[in-house]
Amino acid sequence: MTALGRINLGVSLLFGLVTLAGLALLLRQASHDVQRELQAAEAVVEYLGEVARSNPGSLRPELTENLRHIRVSWLRPGEEPEQQTESVIEHWIAERLLGSASLVADAWPLEDGRELRIALDPYDEIEEIQDSLLQLLLLSAFALILSLLTIRFAVQRARRVLDELLAGLREVSAGHFDTRLHDHGLAEAKHLAAHFNEMAITLQQVQADNAELTQALLELQERERTRLGQTLHDDLGQYLSGIRAQACLLKVIADRPQQVQDTARLLDDNCERLQQGFRSLIRDLYPVVLERLELGPALQQLAADWQQAQGIRCRLQLSEQLPSLPLASKAHLYRLVQEALTNVARHADASEVRIRLQRRGQGLRLLVRDNGQGTALPLRPGIGLRSMRERSRSLGGELRLHSRPQAGWALCLNIPLEATR
Repeated sequence: MTALGRINLGVSLLFGLVTLAGLALLLRQASHDVQRELQAAEAVVEYLGEVARSNPGSLRPELTENLRHIRVSWLRPGEEPEQQTESVIEHWIAERLLGSASLVADAWPLEDGRELRIALDPYDEIEEIQDSLLQLLLLSAFALILSLLTIRFAVQRARRVLDELLAGLREVSAGHFDTRLHDHGLAEAKHLAAHFNEMAITLQQVQADNAELTQALLELQERERTRLGQTLHDDLGQYLSGIRAQACLLKVIADRPQQVQDTARLLDDNCERLQQGFRSLIRDLYPVVLERLELGPALQQLAADWQQAQGIRCRLQLSEQLPSLPLASKAHLYRLVQEALTNVARHADASEVRIRLQRRGQGLRLLVRDNGQGTALPLRPGIGLRSMRERSRSLGGELRLHSRPQAGWALCLNIPLEATR
């Protein structure tokens, strides 16, 4: 059943209950009114009965035919009383209000052979009650129809809004994030349209950001491949070429011990530089140190290597009891700190950076702060900041940035421990 059908059914049942309650109250009140009217009529019936017993001839039809709530009949021998014209409903109401015994007529024989019958006649009052009941039913039916039409009109307006919302959601689910809802007269519809349009604008912005991020990642991938190729060719390739040349030289100067010793020393230096180059390259590609060290010692080594390479003081403060994290969570935190240090080296123009990793209750708190030039927020994030935000989401935390001109940058990340399990 549709929502409109359920509403109509509920309203109809409610009107039905109210109408039945009104009918019950009306019948109850009518019963008291009829009984009061007939109590007065009973006294007249008793008086007419006494007159009929003492002097029946004094009762003439022209005197009794217009009595209210009393029916007087003169019947010849063998004549049946006229059939009453009251309806079945009126007779049923009379029996329910007065009982069958009250409707029985009393009979008195007259001297001329006729029979005088006197009975209570409540049907004038019953007819008024029936008219009241009919008016109540008609009024209830009119109110019900008017209510159903009003509900239908209101629901149709709401359905138009919902249909437009459903069509908009279908467009959004199909990837058309430029879909917008129009304003309607209803205040609720305006709020709904405003929230939908805000959602569509956000999705459109996210789509644009994702496209931009994808393009930036592809460009970064190409730059990293270029840098890796140049490093292998220009740096490591030169050392390999030098080692090969020196190995060939050893064959030539095998009978000259001093030159062999000098060439061997050069070979050792080139191998050491080649090994350092490979270690640096591997460290940039993947932090192998995390597989054999916990997060604290790994960050200490990262801070020391970064300070030596950049010439910027790096102060690291760690809690004494850091939890043991899985490799994926350690890698995200390590890369996040590494990216933050890279941003400091490239953009902050700082002389000192402080890193603090502490355990607070059921979570970890990371703070990276420098004393560089800072900037005014908001700042459109680059690929580095987006990468840090994505890593913070993977850790179940929220990354917050604070900066002011000439006051440096502050990066704060709170991570729940249950999210890192």
